[in-house]
Amino acid sequence: MADQSTNYQCPACTGPLHFVGSSGKLECDYCGSSFSVEEVEKLYAEKNDAAAANAGKDGGWGEGSEGMKTYSCPSCGAEMITDGNTAATCCPYCGNQTVMPGQFEGALKPEYIIPFKNDKKAAIDALKAHYKGKFLLPKSFVSGNHIDDIQGVYVPFWLFDGKAEGSMKFDARKVHTSKHGDMETTTTEYYEADREGSLEFEKIPVDASTRMPDEHMDSIEPYDYSELKPFSMAYMPGFLADKYDVEVKDCRNRMEERSKMSLEAAIDNTVTGYSSKSVMTKDLNVEVDKAHYALMPVWLLATKWRDQSFLFAMNGQSGKLIGDLPMDKGKFGGVFAVVSLVLIILMNLIFSRSMEGFGYFFVCFLLPLIIAGIVCMVLRSQLKSVHTGNADAYISGGGLKLSRSDDVYIRTEKQTRKVNKN
Repeated sequence: MADQSTNYQCPACTGPLHFVGSSGKLECDYCGSSFSVEEVEKLYAEKNDAAAANAGKDGGWGEGSEGMKTYSCPSCGAEMITDGNTAATCCPYCGNQTVMPGQFEGALKPEYIIPFKNDKKAAIDALKAHYKGKFLLPKSFVSGNHIDDIQGVYVPFWLFDGKAEGSMKFDARKVHTSKHGDMETTTTEYYEADREGSLEFEKIPVDASTRMPDEHMDSIEPYDYSELKPFSMAYMPGFLADKYDVEVKDCRNRMEERSKMSLEAAIDNTVTGYSSKSVMTKDLNVEVDKAHYALMPVWLLATKWRDQSFLFAMNGQSGKLIGDLPMDKGKFGGVFAVVSLVLIILMNLIFSRSMEGFGYFFVCFLLPLIIAGIVCMVLRSQLKSVHTGNADAYISGGGLKLSRSDDVYIRTEKQTRKVNKN
């Protein structure tokens, strides 16, 4: 089998090197030596070129195993079998980190990489902190939940530059209420608000690996692009990595969706001074300028509790960790019951003598139930941190540029009713 892989060994003792985010250097656990990325690049340039040149010549695809590749470990010579997208892995026999340079050659070579800044301990500590302050989280989850697997992975991303532009039309209303004696008059002014504008975006990230859950990758953003580095395989020792398996054209839809979400919200925020508003029509479009290929650092933590699997992801640069948590249904029902009961008692003490009919029923019974439901939903939302993200963090060019902003008065309606003086 051809030698299609390489690993990074310490020039001083031949022990394995791994990249350490806190120092920004490759370090050896055996002798304590450390080397800069530039030094390691220079030392291993010839070996990487040879490994990349050999890739695919002999036994590149495992016979009878469609979609799998076989490599020989440069340290122990054992045969490693990986899927076709793996670009950096760990030898299951000797434990040394192995890089497949051929996966990052030619059109597959990324433009940029953001190196890991956080280590495995930081990821575990962040997971423990993620459990705190969640009232509806079952106590047994914290004590009985265990980590099945934790991996630092360089995830492939397409970073899109582009522009979103469009128009929106709103039905907007101004409502005024006045009282004269026992008569109350509600005046409603109707307007049609037209807006047209555009937003420019720079490097909206969309993960390009089918193995990565899109919403998890959205939720750990944003990344600090001031720390983007020109791609180098010297950042990889100690971590796993994949090459992209989702083409840029297939990621475009998610970029457009996120851009439109940001544009719609930005335009909506310009319609102010009204009591209420609703969207009547909208026409939003996105143009893509270019896409950059980059690798981003992600810690993936897989845990298990009561035969259920939970996936958590942490931004390997910022340390932001996300992952949905289970809910204690008993606590949920208890909170609802206690809050409802307390509010019903208080409302009855305050309003029982001053209100009657439906107004009394609503304030003293329905309203407490509504408030209790809101409290429970707020507590439940603390358990949910995975979501589809917009593109607000990647807006460039000074923000929203409005090309039209018209508010046209339509009509006025008045309604008068008799009210109880009490």
